[in-house]
Amino acid sequence: MLINIHILIDNQAPNLYDTTVVNTESKRGTMKDLESKQVFDAAVIGAGVSGASIARRLSMYDLKIVLLEKEADVSFGTSKANSGIIHGGFHHETSLLKSRLELQGNLMFDQLHSELHFPFKRCGIIVAAMNVEEMKTVQFLYARGRRNGAIDIELCSRERILDLEPKLTPDVVGGLYAPKGGIIEPYRFVFVLVESALMNGVRLITDFKVTSAEHSKGLYEIADDAGRTVKSRYVINAAGLYADEVSRTFGAEEYTITARKGEYYLLDRMTKACPGKVVFPVPTSVSKGMLVIPTVEGTVLVGPTAEEIPAKDDLSTSSDKLKNIFDSARQMIPKISTSDVITAFAGMRPALPDGDFYIKASSMIPNFIHVAGIQSPGLTAAPAIGEYVKDLLKENGLPLRERKDYIPTVEPVPRLRNKSSYAIDELIGLNPAYGNIVCRCENISEAEIVEAIRRGHHTLDGIKYFTRAGMGRCQGGFCTSKIIEIIMRETSKSFDAITKRGAGSTLLWRSL
Repeated sequence: MLINIHILIDNQAPNLYDTTVVNTESKRGTMKDLESKQVFDAAVIGAGVSGASIARRLSMYDLKIVLLEKEADVSFGTSKANSGIIHGGFHHETSLLKSRLELQGNLMFDQLHSELHFPFKRCGIIVAAMNVEEMKTVQFLYARGRRNGAIDIELCSRERILDLEPKLTPDVVGGLYAPKGGIIEPYRFVFVLVESALMNGVRLITDFKVTSAEHSKGLYEIADDAGRTVKSRYVINAAGLYADEVSRTFGAEEYTITARKGEYYLLDRMTKACPGKVVFPVPTSVSKGMLVIPTVEGTVLVGPTAEEIPAKDDLSTSSDKLKNIFDSARQMIPKISTSDVITAFAGMRPALPDGDFYIKASSMIPNFIHVAGIQSPGLTAAPAIGEYVKDLLKENGLPLRERKDYIPTVEPVPRLRNKSSYAIDELIGLNPAYGNIVCRCENISEAEIVEAIRRGHHTLDGIKYFTRAGMGRCQGGFCTSKIIEIIMRETSKSFDAITKRGAGSTLLWRSL
């Protein structure tokens, strides 16, 4: 059943989406909320995966929590563009905080998945050695993984590694296998963490770029670039690439976050080079190398590079890196082909000089917690970071009383592309908007677009990350105009108010 909907500029077309949804948008902060001068127990600055995990963990207690994000939506910073890997616990030394939190975080994902239903799969991780010297490094990684407590880690012969991953080159001499490693869709994980936090009373305020802060009588007054203010007893600085700037704004410790850019190529889901497991090369002293990553939704990532750059907002990509990336990837999986590329993108990692996470209470100002330098394996460690910060807050005097009405689960959103034909017929019977396919590449219906909008995602990127509309072979060529029309209808915004990712990314202009 196909329903063609013509949505007019005056927004008078009928709305076919009339089912009841959980509306978390109403819990996003407005000017009216701020004018009430509510005092929060804790303000989390930064709604990436660390800030979202912290906010959700604190929502389990009888606290007033606010989550502040400078972008138009959550997960629009570092968290939106990374490898999406749940790491296996062997890349870093046991002495590092990030290594301990990686192992703890890894073990928390099964319960989180059962509660929040984000895309996640324990497909396993392989490190492929191409010669005897590389095999010596693999043996070192295996010993380190055993010391770290990595579960079921295995040192593999050539025959075993090829049996585990048949798409590897026959030139492989052996490797390492970490079965508890996995893959995840990082933005959907952040979205549902925040949604869970909002369901349990956390307030989210987007477009809030912290520009000043004052401490008086036990309260921080935090102001943004629009002059809005939020008052809070405690502050958690989880601002990613900008954690150093936020720290200086508050008068806390001085440190410098270095932006480390990684460029990726995304391959079409029809590629013949899709491995069943995440494939790492043997790492060097400066990089984990070029990976081949089967994403949890069926495409393949190749990359990333690792380049320190001065500009934290430089997300440009360059074709001159294409050959090096693919030459490296083909050494492991020969069928990797540039003809399968559908897009390229870049992500940033916030690095500190010592390479470790910096999570501790400030010794210079009261009730201020640093959560900085959260680069790889930050996604894996995020749930454990939430626990760690909760404990730090308790040690620093924040009373924690568990809520009796805490809701741990978020109901999954029906996804057309995951349903049988019978289930699809049933969904269309309940809501005809499921019969209108908006994104053909990823098989995304109008109902799913509307659901994203009603959950507070009003930009093209927000809807893309929530639904996958625009992530397929044509990269939005077919569906972008349709999504803009639906946003206009659902929000009553004019076409020139629709943006790709917030301020400064307007898509359409009125001619003079």
